[in-house]
Amino acid sequence: MPKPAATRIANLQQSPIRAMTQACERVNGINLGQGLGDLPPPAPVREGAIRAIEQNISTYTPSQGLPELRRAIARKLSRDNQIEADPDTRIVVTNGATGAFASTLLALLNPGDGVLLPEPYYGYHLNTILLSGNEPQFVPLPLPSLELREQDLVAAIKPNTRAIVLCTPGNPSGKMLTRADIECVERVANAHDLLVITDEIYEYLTYDGNAHISPASIGSLGERTVTISGFSKSFSITGWRLGFAVAPEAMARSINLVNDLYYVCAPAPLQQAMASALDAPDNGLAGLGKEYQWRRDLICDGLESAGMTPLVPQGAYYVLADVSGFGYANATEAAYALLEKTGVAAIPGSAFFSSDDGERYLRFCYAKDRATLDKAVSQLQGFRRG
Repeated sequence: MPKPAATRIANLQQSPIRAMTQACERVNGINLGQGLGDLPPPAPVREGAIRAIEQNISTYTPSQGLPELRRAIARKLSRDNQIEADPDTRIVVTNGATGAFASTLLALLNPGDGVLLPEPYYGYHLNTILLSGNEPQFVPLPLPSLELREQDLVAAIKPNTRAIVLCTPGNPSGKMLTRADIECVERVANAHDLLVITDEIYEYLTYDGNAHISPASIGSLGERTVTISGFSKSFSITGWRLGFAVAPEAMARSINLVNDLYYVCAPAPLQQAMASALDAPDNGLAGLGKEYQWRRDLICDGLESAGMTPLVPQGAYYVLADVSGFGYANATEAAYALLEKTGVAAIPGSAFFSSDDGERYLRFCYAKDRATLDKAVSQLQGFRRG
């Protein structure tokens, strides 16, 4: 009789994010755990999709994406990221940023290659690294500053290290890489011949005047960097699964080969919708940081008043809050106690750390409307009283 599972998934588990979402649904709670924005997509995005479906744009597209979408992405990269990329040779449209990340690992790394992963990390990055047969090599960032230090990167390098993953703005921390951080990565990557893989899915969600910097735009990093981003978060279309990878031509060709074999192509009508929405003046991207900053301030003030000290994020729409003062044995116990006492779901910090540091934190997502956030903040106060 066949075995029930392959050995490659023997050490993988369901994401704590999925598990907490299911627990929250069972009690009809407020889900501040999973990164599910409940804001509506901008009108150009919605209308573009409807128009594409009505025009029967429903067949396979080229595996690397519709030419008009790749051209729109190239214009966006030049305008917003200071990256010049030939849309015909350097851009691959993917099934979400996760599809871009998986295709990049499989296309450019060999089994057993080491991948530096600054910590706290996004859990899907870790599990995709494991599933692809690579070795995660953790680089703990000092808390609470989350400073990226050259000596820490160098200390984590092993003989098999071949790549580093950067997430900016970061999930779960909201940390944004500065030019000095990126120049530090450039020195290390050049010295050790490392591939640099960036996840910039939250690039338009930045606060307090912080400017997003794409690592591929700095120095010589463009020659060794795969830039990954997408539209799920900025346009509130997480279920559409549209992302992209930008890389030097030979790398992009390899990534597209895997993308074709695994996914064939991203959804055709949604690609068409995004091609028109990216250039639309009313697509909402320009005001996105302002739209989310008041949400960040609201949740951080609420967490502080409930006795949970937040690590105030510079970007993205998550916040880590220190709950170590409540006396729970670990972050999972604290998260389920929070759900039981207040009806608000958060993710255990242990989902984002290899070290015990994660047991101090819960992660909250604040991509919610005002009424939901107000209600959540009010209910969180019951945790202190409990």
